[in-house]
Amino acid sequence: MAPLKFTLPAPHSLLVGFSGGLDSTVLLHLLASDATARRQGLRAIHVHHGLHPEADRWAAHCQRMCDALSVPLTLTRVQVDCRSGLGLEAAARAARHAAFAAAMTTDDILVLAHHQDDQAETFLLRALRGSGAEGLAAMRDWRAFAHGWLWRPLLDFPRRQLQALAQREGLHWIDDPSNANSGFARNFLRNQVLPMLHERWPHATAAFARSAALCTDAAQLLHAEDSKALTEVAVDTRTLRVAGLLQLTPSRRARVLRHWIATLQLPPLPGNGVARIESDLLSARRDANPRFEWNDACVQRWRDLLHADHIQPSLALDFSQAWDGRQALELPNGDSLRLIGVDGFDTPVRVHARQGGERIVLPKRIHSHALKHVLQAAGMPSWQRQRLPLLSAGSTLLAAGDSVVSAQLHAWLRLYGAQLQWTQLA
Repeated sequence: MAPLKFTLPAPHSLLVGFSGGLDSTVLLHLLASDATARRQGLRAIHVHHGLHPEADRWAAHCQRMCDALSVPLTLTRVQVDCRSGLGLEAAARAARHAAFAAAMTTDDILVLAHHQDDQAETFLLRALRGSGAEGLAAMRDWRAFAHGWLWRPLLDFPRRQLQALAQREGLHWIDDPSNANSGFARNFLRNQVLPMLHERWPHATAAFARSAALCTDAAQLLHAEDSKALTEVAVDTRTLRVAGLLQLTPSRRARVLRHWIATLQLPPLPGNGVARIESDLLSARRDANPRFEWNDACVQRWRDLLHADHIQPSLALDFSQAWDGRQALELPNGDSLRLIGVDGFDTPVRVHARQGGERIVLPKRIHSHALKHVLQAAGMPSWQRQRLPLLSAGSTLLAAGDSVVSAQLHAWLRLYGAQLQWTQLA
C-alpha cells in the first residue's frame, strides 16, 4: 500500500473543511505537520448544521483540535433547508458548500477529505440510479470552486489506510452515530454491501474507483463531441436550428440538448424532457409555437428555431401607464423603456400590453397593417412578442417595442435625433 503522502499545490492559502470525523482529522493532521502548508496560510472551517443534539459538542471538539495544532478555525452556523426537496443529506451539503464558498477569498484552495471509499460509494449509488458516463464519473481531485479551487488529496487512499494512520498517531476524532444508520443509502453500502464485497474481492473499492476514473475519461470525450455538435447547430447561446438538430443521430441529439441546457445554467431536463422536446417541438408544424416547461425553465419553438431560457414574465393584459419619456420606464416584468437623445415626448404617451387586433401605419406607408402580421414579417420570435410593450397616443399605435415604429413616431424621432430603446430583462 502506497504511503499516505501527497504533493502540496502552488503557494495558495489552504482552507480545510473540518468536520472532526476520522477523514478530515487525518487530513488536517497531515497538513498541520507540513511546514510549507503552514506558511501558505493553513486554516480550517467547521460547519455547524444544527441537525444533531451533539452538534455543539462536535464544534467544541474541533476548536480544541485546532487550538492544539495552532491552526485558525472558523466556526460557521448554517440553516439547512429541509423543505428544499433535495433530501436532508443533499440539503446539508448545499448549506455546507455555501458556507465554504463564503469563507474563501480569491485563489484560496478548499481542501476536503474525500477518499477512495467515498469514490466507490458514489459510483455504486449512481450506478443504482441508472446513471450514464457523466453520472458515474469520478470525483475530481481538482476543480474550480467559488473564488478559488477545491482539492481532494486523499482520493487515491482507502479509508482503512487513513484509520491505520490515525490509530498509529493517537489521533482523536468524532464518530457520528448517524453513520451507523443503514437506513441511509450510502451508509447501507458502507456498512453492509462493501464489507461483503471486500470479503470476496479485496480490491473492490479500488476497482470501483478505477471504473469511475475511466467513466471520467469517457465523459470528457463525449463532452468534447457534444460541444462541437452544439456549436454547429447554434444560432446563438440560447437558440438552436431545428434542421441542424434533426441531422444528428437521436442519441447525439439527446446529449446535445442536455448539454445546451447545462451551458445555459438552467435546471437539468427531467427524465422525459428530451422525449417531450422530440415529440412536441421538433416534430411540430413550422407554423406552431409549442413549448415545454419545467422548474421555471422552458424550451419553445418558433419557425425553424428552438429557444431556451428561464420562464420570462409577460406584461399583464391590464397593464397601462402614462409615460412622458423624461426618465426610463421600468415595466412590471423587469423590462424597461428609454427615450434617448431628447428630454421627453411633446405630450405623454400610454404604454400598455398587447390586447390583439392592433393596427399600425409604418413609415412610407399610407394604409395601416395588422400588428400581428407586421411582427411576423419582422421575424420577431414568439418569446419576445409575449412581453412586448406598446406605445400609443390616444387610439393611434406609435410603436411595438423599439423595432416596430409607426410613421408618425419615426418622423418625430428623426426630427430630434432621438431613439426609443426597449431593454429586456436578462
